[in-house]
Amino acid sequence: MKAKSGRAKGQPTSYADAGVDIDAGDALVDLIAPMARATRRRGADAELGGFGALFDLKAAGFKDPILVATTDGVGTKLKLAIDTGILETVGIDLVAMCVNDLIVQGAEPLFFLDYFATGRLDPKAGARIVKGIADGCRQAGAALTGGETAEMPGFYADNDFDLAGFAVGAVERGEVLPRPVAPGDVVLGLASSGVHSNGFSLVRKLVADDGLSLAAPAPFDRKRALGEALLTPTRIYVESVLHAIRTTGAIKALAHITGGGITDNLPRVIPDAVAARIDLARIRPPAVFGWLGGHDIAEGEMLRTFNCGVGMVAVVAPADAKRVTAALAAKGETVFEIGRIEPRAAKGDAVVYTGALNLTGRR
Repeated sequence: MKAKSGRAKGQPTSYADAGVDIDAGDALVDLIAPMARATRRRGADAELGGFGALFDLKAAGFKDPILVATTDGVGTKLKLAIDTGILETVGIDLVAMCVNDLIVQGAEPLFFLDYFATGRLDPKAGARIVKGIADGCRQAGAALTGGETAEMPGFYADNDFDLAGFAVGAVERGEVLPRPVAPGDVVLGLASSGVHSNGFSLVRKLVADDGLSLAAPAPFDRKRALGEALLTPTRIYVESVLHAIRTTGAIKALAHITGGGITDNLPRVIPDAVAARIDLARIRPPAVFGWLGGHDIAEGEMLRTFNCGVGMVAVVAPADAKRVTAALAAKGETVFEIGRIEPRAAKGDAVVYTGALNLTGRR
């Protein structure tokens, strides 16, 4: 005779009966340990298994550092990864969303920790996700020093998962950004790789409204499946921006363009007395934004929902614009001058747009 739980009567109850497999968690740690080890850097040995991660700032070369910490997630872009089975890139997004926030304050990423929660832990699938996190850490120069894996049956469906990331960086005390921004300063836009990790609730709605299959060729890129194209990972700007900061000393302010777009993010790093006049015609949006814009989304809504082709903004003095652009381009960035800083009108907006986005793609 069996008990209602499905166990034989009198059989001891285990954690596995509730859907949590401790052995699977141990197997995942074994799979990801070499990935974490490959992210070693000065100051961290990136070994997993301890109760906390240690970092030696002196060994990393800092003299009088200020620590900077950030946390973020990937949002509903994860749903596309789940639906397509493409799990290797959302970890890059996770790292990018954190470390790109660190560098806007001039901080060098030092180490990264992740939180991975799922309904049923599949060690091989988990390892594919963490591989992306390790790839992102290598791009950012950060050590993957640890994290947390939670198997939560009944809270998440079996194959569903969520990710959160935590990054810590450091900057020498006298080098914290932003610095004073003044009228006449130049606004530079660094090209994005695509939608990055914001606005995917709307992206997924448009895919559903159009009745599109994620396995079909993307309307804006016939060489790739729609799901694969939309999962293009967020660009990590750490190497190029830190290079430009250190070799030119000329960057006054940086803004990571995430949810809220340029409209909401650039004002966070410029004084209340000034405004940024942005010429939208100077931006070259990737084709995906042409497709999105073909759904009768008002331009203002596009600009507050998506990055529209600009993933990072730098503000520099006019005399420094060319050498900062050259320093960024030397590390692979596509840079365009998109505007100027000017005095803000009484009760005026912090960002004033002129021109129009060149959204040529259509459904």
